[in-house]
Amino acid sequence: MVLKKNKNLKLFYSISEVASIIGVSEVTLRFWEKEFPSIKPQKAGRNIRQYSKEDIEEIRKVHHLLKEKGMTIEGARQTLTQAGKGQDVKLEAIQRLKFIRDELLEISKELSEMT
Repeated sequence: MVLKKNKNLKLFYSISEVASIIGVSEVTLRFWEKEFPSIKPQKAGRNIRQYSKEDIEEIRKVHHLLKEKGMTIEGARQTLTQAGKGQDVKLEAIQRLKFIRDELLEISKELSEMT
C-alpha cells in the first residue's frame, strides 16, 4: 500500500488543478469568483490565479450548495453570508466523511488487487 505523504504541503494551486479537484470547469470557477465575493484567489503575473487551501474550501462550500443541494446562486450566496460557523462545521464533516469514504474505497481496491 502506498501512503500519500506530503499531499498537504502545497501552498497554491492553479485554476486547472482546482477545477480538477472540485470537478468543475475553469469557466465555472471564474464565474463563481465573480458571483461569490468570498472566493478571492491571488493573482500572479499575467493575471494567473493562485488558489490557497482556504480558497479551495470556500469553493467546496459553493459547490456543495449549488451542485449537491441544488440551490440557486442567490440562495447559496445568502446561505454563505448568514450561516456562519454552523454551516462550516456541517460542511467540514461532510467533506471529511467523503475523504474517509474515498480512502476506504482505495484501500478496498488495493486489497482486492492483492488477492
